[in-house]
Amino acid sequence: MSETDDKVIEEGSEETREQADSGNAGDEEQSKGLPTLFFFIGFIISLVVGWVVFPAILYSSKKQPVDFNHVIHMELVDNGCESCHFFREDGTFSGAPRLAQCVDCHEDIQTESENEKVFVETYVSNGIEVPWYIYAKQPDCVFFSHAAHVKLANMDCVTCHGHIGESTSLREYEENVLTGYSRDIWGAKLWNMLTLKKEPWERMKMDDCAECHLEKTGRKTSIQTQKDGCLVCHK
Repeated sequence: MSETDDKVIEEGSEETREQADSGNAGDEEQSKGLPTLFFFIGFIISLVVGWVVFPAILYSSKKQPVDFNHVIHMELVDNGCESCHFFREDGTFSGAPRLAQCVDCHEDIQTESENEKVFVETYVSNGIEVPWYIYAKQPDCVFFSHAAHVKLANMDCVTCHGHIGESTSLREYEENVLTGYSRDIWGAKLWNMLTLKKEPWERMKMDDCAECHLEKTGRKTSIQTQKDGCLVCHK
């Protein structure tokens, strides 16, 4: 075999080794990239399960016993929200209307509304209170004074409850199947669970109360007690 042939063979062997080396390097890069890819896929799946699937399973939706048209009733009353949601003589807040507030107008069926028919025949005629689901109901250990916020701080109902007075029907109530509390406390939207909110009424966590106090008064303390201790709100 000539020197030329040997040289050709050596050059071919070097090219083969280079190709093999580059192939091995590509395999190594690919093997390193796969775990990263799987990590991001798993991370995205975890986010979807944690923020979308799990909340959907955690909460059950319930319709209110009677649908209620706020717009129609707001046109008939004189004092807006306080016509039905008022303060008693001792300063406590009445909350959801009781049957006694409704019977004067709904002792008999006055319209063709199916909702009024259900209300009168099921509740008024039998003297049974309507078991309303309270969207903004706080845990039993939490004390919230409507008088302090509405009367002393002159806050509008819309600030915490949104434009519910402009609604023609009641949305479904979402209840946490583990705690029994309303979803409104944590917020129903994805950005609420990410500790974000677009409107003040989208969530009612303790941090939201503290932020509002800080914004309005320059401090996170209670206006009445000048303290920010737990027992101001938690009894």
